[in-house]
Amino acid sequence: MIQIPSPTGAERELAEYLVTVANQLGLAGKLDEMGNLVAETGPPNAPEIMFLGHMDTVPGQLPVFLRDGVLHGRGAVDAKGPLAAMLFAAAAAGRSLAARVRVVGAVGEEGDSAGARHLLDGEEPSAVIIGEPSGVGTVVLGYKGVLRCRLDVTRPAMHPSRPEPKAVEVAVEFAHDVLAHVASGAAGGPGPGSTRMFDVPIATVTSLEGDATHARVVLACRTPPGFDAAAFRGWLRGRAGADTLTFLEEVPAVRSTRTDPVVAALSASVRRHVGPPLAKVKLGTSDMNVVGPVWPVPIAAYGPGDSTLDHSDEERIVLADFLTSIDVLSDAVRRIAHQLVRRRGVPATGHAT
Repeated sequence: MIQIPSPTGAERELAEYLVTVANQLGLAGKLDEMGNLVAETGPPNAPEIMFLGHMDTVPGQLPVFLRDGVLHGRGAVDAKGPLAAMLFAAAAAGRSLAARVRVVGAVGEEGDSAGARHLLDGEEPSAVIIGEPSGVGTVVLGYKGVLRCRLDVTRPAMHPSRPEPKAVEVAVEFAHDVLAHVASGAAGGPGPGSTRMFDVPIATVTSLEGDATHARVVLACRTPPGFDAAAFRGWLRGRAGADTLTFLEEVPAVRSTRTDPVVAALSASVRRHVGPPLAKVKLGTSDMNVVGPVWPVPIAAYGPGDSTLDHSDEERIVLADFLTSIDVLSDAVRRIAHQLVRRRGVPATGHAT
């Protein structure tokens, strides 16, 4: 998997390879209309547990090599390692369950999440595990949201000595005001002085370019649960005035509780195979932000790998952790299936331990 480059928009070769792998593992593998990998096992009319990972990576292939039990290469952490673990876990657990397991390797997660959005037009699963690096002993409860916008500024050409604001100066002042507005707490959240970073909106400038006549600035605001995005968009429009403001991306924050059935199942499995489980929330986003607000079902994220290595030139995964994560996931899916079939009154062929 890691040797096959799959930057966003170029996942087809990897997807076709994974269809073959899924079929070899005893899963029914195919590609859907969007190009997502879909691999299924279990009774077709049973409650469905979805493993949702993604195939795409950020650009830039890295040398792929194995050294001292550590596999290096682009996607090892984000997120081919978690996706591979899900395929093996589904194959290991799926045949013995009275639930259906569907593994999806989505396209476009590093872009506009086109693959995950396509799933929203189909059947809603009964439970979801998102395949993202959490660390083998940790369950991810949620992710912050994001609102990204771009301001394009045009001003007439003039001599630099003229006092009128130049386009790039307008763009810089806009960015400064947005950052100050968010940092003051006026955009929502606990406000200045809070140490709960997950609950605080955080704005950053992601790009700035321009000159006296044309300028463009792009900003991203990481948003907490309950953030009033509509009010913030209104403030941004008012501040932009006659300049062109474009909203590029918006997904809300999502967070499950520790008592969520998927969280509980993953935590119990971690305890069995690793040790006392940890739980955390992340300041970035994932496809959990796309499907979580739409599907009101138990959901959490789990996968092998150190997420601090995401998008870096040091991507690597410890193979022992990868193998342990398969045990955790296959155990967790049995626990979830046991709960689902009991709820529906279907005899369970699997077991929860």
